[in-house]
Amino acid sequence: MSAEDWELLYQLTAIVGLTVITVITRAFFMIPKNELPLPDWLKRGLKYAPLAALTAVIAPEVLMTQGHLITTVLDARIPALVCATLYYFKKRGILGTIVVGMAVYLPLHIGLGW
Repeated sequence: MSAEDWELLYQLTAIVGLTVITVITRAFFMIPKNELPLPDWLKRGLKYAPLAALTAVIAPEVLMTQGHLITTVLDARIPALVCATLYYFKKRGILGTIVVGMAVYLPLHIGLGW
């Protein structure tokens, strides 16, 4: 076998392996016939997993720049966050919260260069 054949074999093996791993991990919850028994404390805790994951992704983006906490109020993210939060607690609408946040953020960031 030539070097090109080996490389093609390696690529095909990687594709097949990754496909198998993806199918197994995505379908893992469908494999058992009965529901897996989970303790009540774990069931309660899993309800908060999506919120915790979202917070872990968004908080550093909003509160940090280049790996350090924001130290100035002249950052467009702070007023946008405050306005979006106030809107959400008043109206309870996700789409409106995003629109308000961006309506405050974009003029400050693009227009004033914050």
